Parts: sequence; structure tokens; C-alpha cells
Amino acid sequence: MIRTAIIGGGAAGIVAAAFCGKTADVTLFERNEKIGKKIYITGKGRCNLTNNCALYEFYPNIVHGQKFMISALTAFPPQSLMEFLGTYGLRMKTERGNRVFPVSDKSSDVIKALVRAAEESGADIKLNTRVLSVKKDGNFKVQTDSGNYEFDRVIVATGGMSYKSTGSTGDGYEIARSFGHTLTEPRAALSAIDLKEDVKDLQGLSLKNVRATIKAGGKEYSEFGEMLFTDCGVSGPVILTLSSFINRYDIGGSTLYIDFKPALSPETLDERLTSDFGEMRNKDLANILTSLLPKAVIPHVLSQCGVSPYVKGHSVTREMRYALGYCVKHLRFTVKGLADIDRAIVTSGGVELKEINPSTMESKLVSGLYFAGEVLDVDALTGGYNLSCAFATGRCAGIAAGRQ
Repeated sequence: MIRTAIIGGGAAGIVAAAFCGKTADVTLFERNEKIGKKIYITGKGRCNLTNNCALYEFYPNIVHGQKFMISALTAFPPQSLMEFLGTYGLRMKTERGNRVFPVSDKSSDVIKALVRAAEESGADIKLNTRVLSVKKDGNFKVQTDSGNYEFDRVIVATGGMSYKSTGSTGDGYEIARSFGHTLTEPRAALSAIDLKEDVKDLQGLSLKNVRATIKAGGKEYSEFGEMLFTDCGVSGPVILTLSSFINRYDIGGSTLYIDFKPALSPETLDERLTSDFGEMRNKDLANILTSLLPKAVIPHVLSQCGVSPYVKGHSVTREMRYALGYCVKHLRFTVKGLADIDRAIVTSGGVELKEINPSTMESKLVSGLYFAGEVLDVDALTGGYNLSCAFATGRCAGIAAGRQ
């Protein structure tokens, strides 16, 4: 019987064990005291495990590796994943944006179903066991901190480099390098963005229906929706999405623009301002603007447009009004860079996809060596797409590595 080692007990590794164990003698090595630590914190503990959409809607949400993922996702689309997990007792629900969660809203229930699938396939799960090295001399020699093993095949499913506390410390990259694989530099994806300006006074401010725009690599990237300010920058859905599109450029010093009223044209906004200044002609400008903008943002807008907060409505000139309208739609901040990769939701970069067979996840350089999950240079937007890609590549590798 084929002996297969799986390194890493995250989403890809557990699913690989579940499918590989049906035809092979599987040993899964997990460095932590339990399986699925990153799954446990996904979706703020609720675990958005996939997106219940058609594949033609799924693919555009993959930022890097879209073509590579076609084979694996065609074989294991979101609906098949849901059916698989349902077989092991997980009850699911579909929420706004086709996001799929366990009915219980507990990520632990997803992990229980995955562990059940792996154990019922016969996989031997070794916890608190870190793999130190993998070498090939005929068979694969796997050295761990609790002993040495030999295997016919090895699946590397060690994750990326975000949330290092869950065990994603880049071990898989070192294994890949040791076998001659090329790596695309790991970078933060679905990440907050740090700003050069002091925005501590805006910390915690949540904005809805705004548009954020960044120019990077000669292109302009723009997203509409919700965002929020942190102690040192910005985060929230639109920022996380932007970060995944710009993370392979040198963005330090680039400009982030926020449009607080994207539904209003400059002309319509000017009419609104003219009306407000007329109706509240004896009030200070800073007070008049509270009907248009969040109070905390007003000092920043007035500072950038160079208008005093104490100017009365009846004293606002046309030039002041135009400058103010421009800043409401183009409040600018200077980008310092992406937040530290450890704070990112996922890792962008990893094992070069040209060196991996997309139908089997097997290395094109080393026979019997497979890669699955976040260790690959595949990343997607929020909405369950990243986990679904991990599950699909894990299944693909598991089936291929278990073949006689």
C-alpha cells in the first residue's frame, strides 16, 4: 500500500487526508496541539467555508492563480464541497453574497466534520509533531522532532505566513526550496493598509457606501463599499480587496483617495453644499458639514482644502465651496505600506504554479511530491473563496497521492 505523508493539518491537509486515506496508508503531521487552528479563527470564529455560486462567478474572485485553479475547482466545486461536509454531519446555511457558514455559526463544527472525514478514511493524525526536513533518496525521508519516517509520497500543506500563531511560519516554503522549486515572494493579502498620516483620532470610524482608490503599478484600483480606520491606517472590506490587487507593487508613497459621496456627481454635490450653506448661513462651517460627513473626518477635510472651520455659511466663497467639494470626493492619504503579513488574512505568493501539475498538484520537478493550499501561489478575495481553493487543491493532491 502506498505510504503518504501529509505535512500540515489545515484545510488542505485534512481534506487531502480524507481522500488519500481511502487508497493509501496516510500519516498527517500537525505541529499544533489540535487540527485546523486557522480554520477556527476564520470568519471571526464562524468560518465562511465556501461561496455557493456557479464557477463562472467564482473564478473572477481569484486574484492570483485563476487559470491554475480551473481543474481542481471543476472537480470539486463549492456544491460538491458542501455535499462532502454534509456527509460528515455538518449543517450549512447560505448568507448574503452566497457566503456559506455552519448553521451553528461555530467554526469548530467545520473542523469536527473534517477530522471525522480524515479519521474514517484511516488517516493517522500525529499532533504536536513538527516536520524538520524532507529529503528524497529513493523514498522520502521525513525527519520530525519526534522521530524519522519513510514514505512513498509527500503532500506539503503547511499554509502561508499569515497568523503565525496558528502554525503558518513558512516551513513549506523551505521544503519547496530544498527540492529546487521557485517561490513567488510571500506578501500580505486581504490586509489592512498603513498610512503615513496620524489617524489615531479616526480610529474605529466605520464608513459605508464610500469609494476608495489607489494608483499602483501604473494602474488605478477602486472599490466601493465599507471601510474603517485603525490606529495606524485603514481596513475593512474595500481596503482588504484593494490590498490583494496592489500587494505585488511598491506602494510606499502612493496615494489613497476616499470619496465620501460616490453617488453624487461633483455638480450635484456642489448644489447640496450651496443649499446647506444658505439654510445654515449663520452657523460655523464645521457644524454645517455634520449633516454631510462624519464629525471626526471634518477637520481632515477642512485642513486639506484650506478652509477655516469657523467660516460662517454666508461667508463661504465659490472657490472655498469648490475646494471643499473636491476634498469630500478626494480626501487623500499617503500609503506607508501593507500591514505586517502576520496580520493579513491570507498570504499571496508561494510555490510557483508553473512548476505544479494543476490536475494532480504534483511537482513537475520531483515525482511523488505534492503541494496544496495556501503554500501555493494562489489567493482570492473574501467570501469563502480562499478556503474553497484550499479544499479543492487538498482533494486533488490527496486523490493523486493515493493512487496505486
